Amino acid sequence: MAAQRALRTNNEADHPSSPVLQFGPDKPLKLDAGTVLSPFQVAYQTYGILNDARSNAILVCHALTGDQHVANTNPVTGKPGWWEVLIGPGKIIDTNRFFVICSNVVGGCLGSTGPASINPATGRPYGLDLPIITIRDMVRAQLMLVDHFGIEKLFCVLGGSMGGMQVLEWAASHSERVFSVLPIATGARHSSQNIAFHEVGRQAVMADPEWHGGKYLDFGRRPEKGLAVARMAAHITYLSEAALHRKFGRNLQDREALTFGFDADFQIESYLRHQGMTFVDRFDANSYLYLTRAMDYFDLAADHGGRLADAFAATKTRFCLVSFTSDWLFPTGESRSIVHALNAAGASVSFVEIETDRGHDAFLLDEPELFAAINGFIASAARARGLSL
Repeated sequence: MAAQRALRTNNEADHPSSPVLQFGPDKPLKLDAGTVLSPFQVAYQTYGILNDARSNAILVCHALTGDQHVANTNPVTGKPGWWEVLIGPGKIIDTNRFFVICSNVVGGCLGSTGPASINPATGRPYGLDLPIITIRDMVRAQLMLVDHFGIEKLFCVLGGSMGGMQVLEWAASHSERVFSVLPIATGARHSSQNIAFHEVGRQAVMADPEWHGGKYLDFGRRPEKGLAVARMAAHITYLSEAALHRKFGRNLQDREALTFGFDADFQIESYLRHQGMTFVDRFDANSYLYLTRAMDYFDLAADHGGRLADAFAATKTRFCLVSFTSDWLFPTGESRSIVHALNAAGASVSFVEIETDRGHDAFLLDEPELFAAINGFIASAARARGLSL
């Protein structure tokens, strides 16, 4: 079964189970790295119907290990979409009212051009020959997708974590193209601690002898052990100590006593090993390197002379920021600094800090307060935009 999922993941890199928009040499993607990506493609999903005025479009931006399958069954895992609890007919983001777009980011591994995609110049997977991708590059590709639909102004852009970084980049670089934004559990830059955790993960991947300098697909191999360790380390940052204690404590895994060995004696060890093993079946190791690097490079203030408020100068976009009290990956202070910058820029901004012990991953879970905040903001923005209920 794992081998079958791995094969499906490899097939999804170039021939995804979703619509694909291809851009030829006449439409290159200009990259922050100083080069261009051409040709390239963007894989995406849509839900709902775009109205005649093209005013009801919502762009959803996925997190580091997410994809375009936000509200439909994932073709690799067979599991429901990662935000299906929020998006769909009659749900908070009602696809009977809104036209929802979600694309796989450039650098990803489920259909948009990434390191597992075939390099047309060589006929082999890009591997590390793919130029470094930034959050701004991801947004540039999304803008080209939005233009394809003839959408002059998005009603809303929302997302959490790395998705929230994309949301902030939309608001900073293309504010005239978006009416409202909802960045969740994110920050205007990656902290040194976050960069450190990502570097541990990258080194785990690159230390795996099956990595082959990034050319593992040429050898028909995958650095599964290294990627699994990277996922295990990262997953700890998505939770909180309180949540870990509540779920696992020091409970033993399927045994009455310690084994005095290095098997998974504790439930938390078994849980992390499971997270690592299932992750390698659906995600490309080089994509993990590229996307973590994109997050590390993100720094909105540095992109605007060191002053974050200047990133949002004269913006007319409506903002709602959401943070979680137990999120130590992107603590509330990160959101507050953005709110202060938005206030300095004279922007329309609201802020919600949600009390929960679920940590960073709370934005992906069934959190009533989060849903209430999103529902209230979307409803208010819809009225201001003149979208009928």
